[in-house]
Amino acid sequence: MRNLIAAIDLGTSKVVCLVGEKTETGVKIIAINEAPTKGISRGEVINIQSVLDAMTPTIRNVENAIGEKINDVFVGIAGQAIRCQQGTDHTARTNPDELITAAEIDQITKKMYGALCMEGEEVIHAVPQSYNIDDFMGNTEPVGMSGRNIFSNFKLFIGKKSSSQLRSNVITRSRLNLKGVILEPLASALAVLDEDEKEVGVALLDIGGGTSDLLIIQDNVVRHAAVIPFGGNCITEDLKQGCGVSSKVAEQLKTIHGSCMSSVAPDKSVRINGIGGRKDKDIHFKTIAEIIESRVEEILEAAMYEIERSGYKEKINAGLVITGGTSQLANLQPFARLVTGYETRLANPSKMYALMETPLNKPSLSTGVGLVAMGFEELEKMDKGEGKTYSTTTSDSWKNENKSPVNKVKDESKENVKEQPKEPKKSPWGGFKGIFDSFKSDNVFTDNDA
Repeated sequence: MRNLIAAIDLGTSKVVCLVGEKTETGVKIIAINEAPTKGISRGEVINIQSVLDAMTPTIRNVENAIGEKINDVFVGIAGQAIRCQQGTDHTARTNPDELITAAEIDQITKKMYGALCMEGEEVIHAVPQSYNIDDFMGNTEPVGMSGRNIFSNFKLFIGKKSSSQLRSNVITRSRLNLKGVILEPLASALAVLDEDEKEVGVALLDIGGGTSDLLIIQDNVVRHAAVIPFGGNCITEDLKQGCGVSSKVAEQLKTIHGSCMSSVAPDKSVRINGIGGRKDKDIHFKTIAEIIESRVEEILEAAMYEIERSGYKEKINAGLVITGGTSQLANLQPFARLVTGYETRLANPSKMYALMETPLNKPSLSTGVGLVAMGFEELEKMDKGEGKTYSTTTSDSWKNENKSPVNKVKDESKENVKEQPKEPKKSPWGGFKGIFDSFKSDNVFTDNDA
């Protein structure tokens, strides 16, 4: 039996279904399908039926691609209501001469999930920070030590019970079993960060459609997390209001002609088709960049506030790593370095997760890939080293019929703007270019020298 794990990333702008396989060389993603979605606002499920309408076809497409039926899934959770706080525990041992076991430490961690929260909240993840064993302070590996008292320090990630329940409702209504809920920033970190970065200190900023997730890791321990209630959709809305265009055109302006730095914007304009027979309008590239720059700067400054609040500002020696769909904005890397003062790199899911037929060079897939990888880790913890075979899919009575395409996202957003063929477009989107290849550029924009 194959070791397969299925995961679903319910994002504000898209839903992604992935299946990964555990091989001799590690976890490999063998099928992906994604689709635009509605019904999710800033990471929170609002309309269950709208989410189901987008999610169900992606699941079926992945099932057809792998020739097996998905039974259980791991699902990510995020949203602006997620918060982080300290948690502590004191355990007095009856026999101080006995060595501390992994089972003891696991039991302490489980206790933290019952920590007191505000009404309507629950602990989503309890991440150990350090253990004080009698007079030995700040230990990160207590198993094998001896002592009478274990004082444990944790970071508790707390969210609303209603958020978890709504996600659970979406999964159960699609006739799947919810295998586990995983905090999305932790998943993204597993997919894109190097081991050396996590050791010397790194800040990960995942800029999604509805929110931006910040995670700080130092000495391979999660030190701080925060959710910033701004993302790529906020930039689109700013362009819609600032330029007086539709949401669809605003998204095109952002992704095709947008830049995070108005100082390097080209001295030309783009012509937008008039609505309802009205006159066409010209929008200068610098205007577009100024609007984008303002919102991105706000996101980066909010991230810096959280970094300072964490107390680890001076310990982030590997700098800032940015991922997520919005990370593909032109000039984001130098602009982030200018605003934060940190060396910055843009990240895609690690190549270690990719098979040749499954391209993973899109930062928008970071969370989904991480969910699969963390799913394997969670099942291996349950396994407790017994070498069991596990899978969240089954091939029993499953026929690979009506095979649907995977790894393709249908995008029909580009239809109201025209561009003259005087100058070839230089898209800043690198690996994300494939999403827009289906657009007919000569029916979209007209560039005019300013």
